[in-house]
Amino acid sequence: MQTLMYAAGLVPAAIPSPDWSGFDIPLPWGSLRIHAYALCILAGIIVGLWLTSIRWARRGAPEGSVWDIVIWAIPFGIIGGRLYHVVSSPDAYFGPGFDGTGDLSLIPQIQRGGLGIWGAVVLGVLGAWIGCRRSGVKLSAFLDAAAPGLLLAQAVGRWGNYFNQELFGGPTTLPWGLQIDADNANFPAGMPTDTLFHPTFLYESLWNIAGVLILLALDRKFHFRRGRLFWLYAVYYTLGRVWIEAMRIDEAEQISLLGITARLNVWTSIVVLLVALAAFILLGMKGRPEPDSPYLAGQEPAGDNEEDEGKPVRDADSVVSDSESRDNLPDNQSGSGHSSTPKEDVPASPAGTTSVPESPVAGSSGHKATGSAPEAGTSK
Repeated sequence: MQTLMYAAGLVPAAIPSPDWSGFDIPLPWGSLRIHAYALCILAGIIVGLWLTSIRWARRGAPEGSVWDIVIWAIPFGIIGGRLYHVVSSPDAYFGPGFDGTGDLSLIPQIQRGGLGIWGAVVLGVLGAWIGCRRSGVKLSAFLDAAAPGLLLAQAVGRWGNYFNQELFGGPTTLPWGLQIDADNANFPAGMPTDTLFHPTFLYESLWNIAGVLILLALDRKFHFRRGRLFWLYAVYYTLGRVWIEAMRIDEAEQISLLGITARLNVWTSIVVLLVALAAFILLGMKGRPEPDSPYLAGQEPAGDNEEDEGKPVRDADSVVSDSESRDNLPDNQSGSGHSSTPKEDVPASPAGTTSVPESPVAGSSGHKATGSAPEAGTSK
């Protein structure tokens, strides 16, 4: 009993605030700051690409095409994520009520945090479409392969919010409450310095990791195609994002609909959830695609053309048999009929004449066949 009490005393009563947020690289003209937030985003991209590349290869996609696609998708996604964040939280950049008191120079400084997932997804998909077209593969096939990896990348990237001490929830007395430095710019004004907050970054990270396992299990059982796994990812993620987003207390654009005022991200998540659910159901009503290929029509590699599927293949024995049969057929190249009787058994004919055996029909009428052999002699 005393051992259990001692062990319980070692468990922290809260999640401590980070004492590290990055490091500096000395340069001749100063230093380069590497932020922990950026490292978390980079780590998320790496693990997401790792899982996606494995699943993409199993789909029979061309080797190396995943890199040809993500080289377009990742930059587009980062730009889209930043633009969505600026739109959804405009005060820091344009000032309250767009009064011009904001700092526009902060917009490109993504190392400070602030990437909106929906902007990242929309422009990221656009970039992926460009890469898929250039690689000759289907966008829907790639999105299905990438869906679990995308959720895994989000799970890892969310830890960047911890190091930035941002995007936390309301006050809590739970043992996993999050400490925020009182002198941090994100600490809510007017609250006691020892206040603990809901670690919404942790909630979302755990939600996403569970989602990765669920998506992989469902895909193994049902083999979703036509982008259905991607839409299922959107359904799952938004389902968690609605309640997690509602817990946050950081400043954000508020939207009133049907008499309810909520954060823009909450309404966006609800809309995306409904659209994704409808798309998942409608695509499921079409049945499975045949054939199941990641390639665009007409882009299949040699030997995998759909037109060749189902055609009978002649074996070697039948080819040899056909060849021998043709050797025994009459040769028309010179217009002369040849029977299957060996040449040495055919009596010599005077020059300029060609004699053929009398057919039973000709013999019965008392006429001899002269000149070219009859057409009937060339039929099989």
